[in-house]
Amino acid sequence: MSTTPLLKIGTRGSPLALAQAHAARDALAAAHPELAVDGAMSIEIIKTTGDSVQDRPLSEIGGKGLFTREIDDAQTSGAIDIAVHSMKDVPTVLEDGLVLPCIMPREDVRDAFISVKYKSFAELPEGAVIGSASLRRASQILGRYPHLKVINFRGNLQTRLRKLNEGVADATMLAMAGLNRMGMSEVATQPMAPDEMLPAVAQGAVGITCRADDDRARAWIEALDCRDSHLRVAAERAFLAGLDGSCRTPIAGLAEWTAPGMMRLRGLIVRPDGRNPLDTERSGPVADRAAAEAMGADAAAELVERAGDALPAYRGEVVHGGGL
Repeated sequence: MSTTPLLKIGTRGSPLALAQAHAARDALAAAHPELAVDGAMSIEIIKTTGDSVQDRPLSEIGGKGLFTREIDDAQTSGAIDIAVHSMKDVPTVLEDGLVLPCIMPREDVRDAFISVKYKSFAELPEGAVIGSASLRRASQILGRYPHLKVINFRGNLQTRLRKLNEGVADATMLAMAGLNRMGMSEVATQPMAPDEMLPAVAQGAVGITCRADDDRARAWIEALDCRDSHLRVAAERAFLAGLDGSCRTPIAGLAEWTAPGMMRLRGLIVRPDGRNPLDTERSGPVADRAAAEAMGADAAAELVERAGDALPAYRGEVVHGGGL
């Protein structure tokens, strides 16, 4: 006789997304005996717009929520109870009726340089091709290495590695967090320090959402929340929100603890062609989410002011006349 699971977990269907969903399920089972029983939890795969459209850059498909919209719909309809997300895919404003009570312990935030021919960006010859679906990565690459060419490189981790081996590009970049979670850290030719490639906002962080009125699910997933990771992500997402970031906006941000209760936040916006980067930094005490978000919002406000009339250019919009 089949029984209805106590908890239905929604996720994308990529190998990495499934690995993250299984990790969340295992953590829930370890924290709650009632969920450790066979059949108490199920994992439901939901295909998103970002997964369905692979032949165009993310910036051309639409705005925010490309990897979350269909999962949000399943959650609000009751088809699933909770959803496991890579936080860098999650819009800064959640769908009505959803909350984010849990950020799991954060993984490695760095990007990885990957090539079968070269050991680093410094070795790449003029005209070498970098495959990347990320405007953030592409703009930072072009800013530092204008002699290189960046092409759109969509697909999950395995697809991108296959394209690299087929010679579609000379190098690519992936998140170290994903490689680590897949047990594939050896694929990285060279992890890149944040000083060389500032990560995406919330890179390496996995969050779990639920319906705001589902007290049972909320209590279960709150037990998995990592406060230190949550506050870091809160600061970064406030920075992103203040810049009204989207898939068309090259934005990077990283919050780190420098001492107990002391946070350092670095933020960066760049034009898509790599020109005129604007960066900022904040350091200070952060005791709660409000303080973390205030730090991020303040950093964003500075860059908005500094960009001035040229801000649309950083968002990939057409700008006529002057500017930075």
